[in-house]
Amino acid sequence: MAELSTIARPYAEALFATARDDQAGLASWSALVSEMAQVANLGNVRDALTDPRLNVAQRTELFTGLIKSPLPEKARNLIALLVSNNRILALPQIAEQFELLKNRHEGTALAEITSAYPLADEQVQLLVSGLEKKFGLKLKPVVTVDPSLIGGVRVAVGDQVLDTSVQAQLARMRDTLAA
Repeated sequence: MAELSTIARPYAEALFATARDDQAGLASWSALVSEMAQVANLGNVRDALTDPRLNVAQRTELFTGLIKSPLPEKARNLIALLVSNNRILALPQIAEQFELLKNRHEGTALAEITSAYPLADEQVQLLVSGLEKKFGLKLKPVVTVDPSLIGGVRVAVGDQVLDTSVQAQLARMRDTLAA
C-alpha cells in the first residue's frame, strides 16, 4: 500500500489551491480541515467509515453530519471525493500537508521547542527572534517540557533540528570517547 503522505499530497495541493482562491481565506479553511481531520481520527468514525454495509452516500452523509462547522459546497465535494475513493481516513495527513503548504505560502513555519525546564514568555520570544533570523522565516513556537534533556533546548523547524540539550552533548561525548 502506498504511503499515506504520498496519497495525501495531491489532495492537500488541490485543497490548498481551492482555499487560496476562496474568499473565505486560508485561515478559515485551515480550521475546517483541522476539524475534519480530528473527526476522521476518532476510532468510532474510522470504524463506521470502513463498514462495508454502508454505501458511499451513507458514509458521506455520516461524515458531513459529524462536522460542527458550516460546510461550504467545495468542502462537501472534497468529502464525497475522499469517501468515494476510500481516502477519507487520509484526512489527518491531508490536513498536515495543507498546513505545511499554508505556512510556506505565508512565509512561516512551526518551531517545535523542547526545553528541559519551563520557559518564560520573554525567553521564548528571545529564542524565537534569534531563530527567525537564522531560518529567515516567521516562526510559530510550540513549547513542550522534557526533563530528560537535563538542560538546554531542542528546536525542530521542519526537518532541521538544533539540539543544544545537555543530553545531546553527553551523547556526543559518549560517541567521541567510544570511537
